[in-house]
Amino acid sequence: MQITPRPYSMSNPEGMYFVSFSVVFWIDVFIRRRYKDIFVESLKFCITHKGLRVHAWCLMSSHVHLIISASQPEKSNLSDILRDLKKFTASQIIREIETRDESRKEWLLDKFKYAASRNSRNNTYQFWQQSNHAEELLSNKFIDQKLHYIHQNPVVEGWVEEQHYLYSSARDYSGLPGLVPVKFIS
Repeated sequence: MQITPRPYSMSNPEGMYFVSFSVVFWIDVFIRRRYKDIFVESLKFCITHKGLRVHAWCLMSSHVHLIISASQPEKSNLSDILRDLKKFTASQIIREIETRDESRKEWLLDKFKYAASRNSRNNTYQFWQQSNHAEELLSNKFIDQKLHYIHQNPVVEGWVEEQHYLYSSARDYSGLPGLVPVKFIS
């Protein structure tokens, strides 16, 4: 009997997945370097300490795209790792908004508070949308398509002319040093 995975679930522990998740209401939070750096450091922590393997990534102004797998599938659960990544980055970024100069402070906190009020899982603020859009990459064609999509995102947005956006693995794939250790897709 063959088990069909649920759509957008990460049910195969040995699988490689394309995952996207976004800030509530698609708010452009990652326009400040300090928020981007919190995400990058959290991603690096998950690689070093939680068994996350990042094959490709791109941090956009309101969302994230990743191609990931578990470095030790028998020990690491991708859903748990993403939950922890999202929980930690949310708390750190909200604390940063609350305690530092932020021109949109009241507006941002109000939006995060409103999102939390509509979700019984959150007490005060909700930063990330609840779901992760995850698709298992089962063919080379699909892998190539998602890799191209991730790396072209900042180009399509007009942020860069070539794939040299600092907050993306496109740098790694083009031979430049990147911010996050990447396990290349062969």
